[in-house]
Amino acid sequence: MKRKLVIAAVAASVVIGGGTAVAFADDEARTGAAEVRAAGPVAADRAAGSPVSSSEATAAEVIAAALRHTPGTAVGADREDDGADAGTWHVDVVQADGVERTVAVSPDTGKVLGVHRDTDTDTDDTDADDVDDADDARADLAALKGADVDAREAALAVAAKGSVTDVDLDDDDRATVWSVDTAKAGEWQVDVRTGKVTQELDD
Repeated sequence: MKRKLVIAAVAASVVIGGGTAVAFADDEARTGAAEVRAAGPVAADRAAGSPVSSSEATAAEVIAAALRHTPGTAVGADREDDGADAGTWHVDVVQADGVERTVAVSPDTGKVLGVHRDTDTDTDDTDADDVDDADDARADLAALKGADVDAREAALAVAAKGSVTDVDLDDDDRATVWSVDTAKAGEWQVDVRTGKVTQELDD
């Protein structure tokens, strides 16, 4: 009876407190203890994939947030260095209709700030620009066909090396790779099929 009261009290404290709670209950069948935990707000947010509530959002979290808002295939993500959007993440997503859209994500909260369709504004020939954009989007999807490692996973793989600032698809060479830049640890490549991480060396 006492054990039931202890467990009930623990459950009530978790619901009321909403924070991290740890309690132990005697176990008649074992000499060990049963541990009951409730994840704190930050841990819960990250586990559920919702916007982060403390510190800055990582590249992987930003990509995940962009894809939840705008489903599709992420083909790149970069953090703006200067201008009015300095610090803001821009995630390029190719959707099922073949259109590539850029999703702006806050670096502080991990929340989506806006979405716009990618177009080349360097010329006045809008129709030609749309065709080029569609061709680029199709080429990116074709390069990722059969890939086992997506942009978010590539960012996670390199995160151990340093803070990721840019993730781009690179299919110019024989192997298709994710080119991943870090703030202080240089540039890295992640093979889209094997997940192998190698450092990019200056020529």
